[in-house]
Amino acid sequence: MDGTEEKRSAGSGRPTSRDVARLAGVSHTAVSFVFNGRAEGNLSPATQERIRQAAAQLGYRPDPVARGLRSRRTAVIGLVTDEIASSPFAGRLLRGAMETAWDSDHLVLTVDSGGDRAKEDAAVAELLDRRVDGIIYAAMSLRRVRVPEGLHRTHSVLANCLPEDDSLPCVVPAERAGGRTAARLLLDQGHRRIALVGGEQDIASVERLRGFRDALRAEGVNLPKEWVVRTGGEISSGYQGATRLLDGVPAEQRPTGIFCYNDRVAAGALHCAARLGITVPGELSVVGYDDQEHMAAHLFPPLTTVALPHREMGETATRLLLDAIDTGRTPPPTVRRLACPVVGRGSVGPAPTG
Repeated sequence: MDGTEEKRSAGSGRPTSRDVARLAGVSHTAVSFVFNGRAEGNLSPATQERIRQAAAQLGYRPDPVARGLRSRRTAVIGLVTDEIASSPFAGRLLRGAMETAWDSDHLVLTVDSGGDRAKEDAAVAELLDRRVDGIIYAAMSLRRVRVPEGLHRTHSVLANCLPEDDSLPCVVPAERAGGRTAARLLLDQGHRRIALVGGEQDIASVERLRGFRDALRAEGVNLPKEWVVRTGGEISSGYQGATRLLDGVPAEQRPTGIFCYNDRVAAGALHCAARLGITVPGELSVVGYDDQEHMAAHLFPPLTTVALPHREMGETATRLLLDAIDTGRTPPPTVRRLACPVVGRGSVGPAPTG
């Protein structure tokens, strides 16, 4: 609402703040107060509402370029990802980030690098050239990441990853607590012969197993070494791992509960049980992890799982970033771990008796 906006609007047919002021019968300064967030204490609620109604009637919106010149902000934040566009969980994280930003009058400009380091550096450089107010870097899976070049030159937060140099704040799932939660789903149903299938030696696998062991140890339940079957993260991995645990093994010697590294692994385990004629959850209970959209709820039986908080990671990372932008201070390089909630469905039941 200064000369910059008026010059840009002249001759364009676009309504200006002065048009709003004339229609509302107020000063140009009053309109500026409303759209710059300074109305409280300066204008009555009735005057504020009259200005907003006039703006709506005219189809007026403040010029973001002019507003940015005054505030030295663009009201845009960048979101750089590795391969998240190909992930089934991308939508949740992106929606969480975009809706949180939108609620604070910010837009999110997203760039997917495909995991190419040079592209990541170039993306950050381009976003800095466009003077975004801050940048979120998000990874497809929980891992330690090289901080892209240039990320320290602006307010930055990491989502679903940890910086190799521990130099930036990050928001990640509470994986160890998630492993404890998964074990408790089975323990609370009376299961004592419990196995784990899937995963490898990535951070999530290691942390989930630690939490899983924590819960079993607290109940005095033994986890035989051969019942931790590391086979990977795909449906075939679950089928292979469950086969090793179940095929040809007498009912009284096989596990009655299986915690799977993710929902794809759980799908393979369910397929194996069906092939062997083992009923779920009558003879075997299965717990997944991730709550993968378009999958977990549609398996047979529908899969009880521990959800990864992708939407909450997007929301929390964005709030951290917006707070840093507002205060001018980047938060300390701490790790925020978000709870992984249970999604109960039909694949877990009481431990079989006898």
